[in-house]
Amino acid sequence: MSEGKIGVVGVGENATDIVMRVGVFPSPGGKERIDALTREAGGSVATALVACRRLGLRARYLGSVGDDENGRFQLASLRREKLDLTYFRKIRGARSRVSQIILDSTTGERVVLWERDPRLALEPASIRPEALAGAKAVHLDATDLRASLRTAALARKAGIPVVADLDAVFPGIERLLPLIDYLIASSDFIAPATGERDPFRALERMADESRARLVGVTLGRDGALVLSEGRFTYSPGFHIEPVDTTGAGDIFHGGFIYALVKGWNLKESLEFSNALAALNSTALGARGGIASESAARNLMARGKRNVNREYTGRSDH
Repeated sequence: MSEGKIGVVGVGENATDIVMRVGVFPSPGGKERIDALTREAGGSVATALVACRRLGLRARYLGSVGDDENGRFQLASLRREKLDLTYFRKIRGARSRVSQIILDSTTGERVVLWERDPRLALEPASIRPEALAGAKAVHLDATDLRASLRTAALARKAGIPVVADLDAVFPGIERLLPLIDYLIASSDFIAPATGERDPFRALERMADESRARLVGVTLGRDGALVLSEGRFTYSPGFHIEPVDTTGAGDIFHGGFIYALVKGWNLKESLEFSNALAALNSTALGARGGIASESAARNLMARGKRNVNREYTGRSDH
């Protein structure tokens, strides 16, 4: 693990995940037995930073928890991962974010139900320029939009690339888009934000609206599709037997940030990110299967890919 300068600064969400494993998703009005109930550490930005840290980057996290039991659980997990928590906040009287996750044991797919106490919101004034000093990348999820706007503006002024993981469209999000350099989002964001169901047209429109260096969409088992410098690159996902897909997108972003800091080319970066996401899905929990660089490269060299011929046929390379 590197103990030198900060590699990545993250501003966004952490969560305590209550995972309910069931044999099959319940139908409306139905009942299903819970096979297992566990508590896991999660949250999009926190999980991406943990992946970066395990890969060897020094990671600083700007976030918050309440002073309740779930907050203590989450804070303990962040400390174990040795994230820099210099600017982390514990909010007295607030409830920490909790996600209730129904996990289908047969497929690894899940449904996430969540709540967040408004008192956890980061105020823009709490984002200080010195917190970003020397960073090689900044990662955002726009959970607290005003704090994300300030962070992205400070990063832009300092010449630090901004990576964003967005999964919902809400008022004001359009103000953040021009401040993002690398936007790789889920289809849950890209399609509603652009009004385009077709991912190629959606990315073209998003590129026009955001002016980012790269825009992309994660495609689950099919991998990822990105548009950069006017060219589409499709990177297939890897064939694995999924246990839990929770956190796969977060781990993808952690891998992409690591590759960005290391200066890898786009093809290698996407393959590595897909490999990390796939391996993480072979274990329970958002951070349950975070793999080493060598394990990811082994999958890249020997793993079977889920090639979607439609994406391959329409991509430039």
